[in-house]
Amino acid sequence: MSETPNAIEAVSAPIPSPGEQYFPKFKVTPALVKEAQALVAQYPEGKEQSAVLPIIHMIQEKFGYICPESMPWIAEMCKSTPIHVAGIVTFYPGIHRKCPGKFHFRVCRTIACAMGGGEELLAHICKKIGVDPASLTDEEPMGISEDGMFSIEAVECLANCGFGPNVMVNDALHQEMTPAKADKLITFLKKNTINA
Repeated sequence: MSETPNAIEAVSAPIPSPGEQYFPKFKVTPALVKEAQALVAQYPEGKEQSAVLPIIHMIQEKFGYICPESMPWIAEMCKSTPIHVAGIVTFYPGIHRKCPGKFHFRVCRTIACAMGGGEELLAHICKKIGVDPASLTDEEPMGISEDGMFSIEAVECLANCGFGPNVMVNDALHQEMTPAKADKLITFLKKNTINA
């Protein structure tokens, strides 16, 4: 009789990604602990669980995604449980369970951007970076280039509706994006990565 994985094992199985080469591997250091403790200290005693989401954001910013090894540590820092952390990680689409590429494209798919050509732009960028647009699904929303340099996902509103289609690359917003502008941006990112 084979054993069925428990809930935390089921949602925290490692998902390999070529983007991992561009981010440091998750490691608990005194500096990381101090930063997490500072976030937890912002909440009253007994409400330490409130720091789960801020710590998740901190981990994702530093390491690219929320790896399975980080979830029990986040839970410990917040006096929570690993399954509580896993529930948050799997609930929010902006939290990544696999490492994105060095440059992560988020293409708005809501109505204003879609009317401005967002759907076509998503397909164009996918092809330009070597991702099959059909591979982007609700179950697997992120596509990653083979070299791990680029990743892409369709997202909901980027809060710049009057200037669509909108695309975010990492944390930089690019408005009124066209296929030609996307090509120039991708070329620029490749060139500056190679020369760095």
